Amino acid sequence: MNPEDIHKEVLEQLSKSFAGAQAISSEVQGHLRSAMMSTFKKLDLVTREEFDAQRAVLTRSREKIDALERQLADLEAALSNQ
Repeated sequence: MNPEDIHKEVLEQLSKSFAGAQAISSEVQGHLRSAMMSTFKKLDLVTREEFDAQRAVLTRSREKIDALERQLADLEAALSNQ
């Protein structure tokens, strides 16, 4: 869930909490949004897309490392048989 979605979810929950009371003013919503976005930036969060992209890179890297380890083992075996 990205920070914008979290912001919307918090505002929805606040609006539900204040049912029957006057809706949160746009000024208060703006201040809340600014405070939340500032906090999210400090948390060093990544989006799902960024996470998935890094996961794919790491998976490909692991596959290459495994292949190189097998190749090295084969070369070592060939050298020891000479």
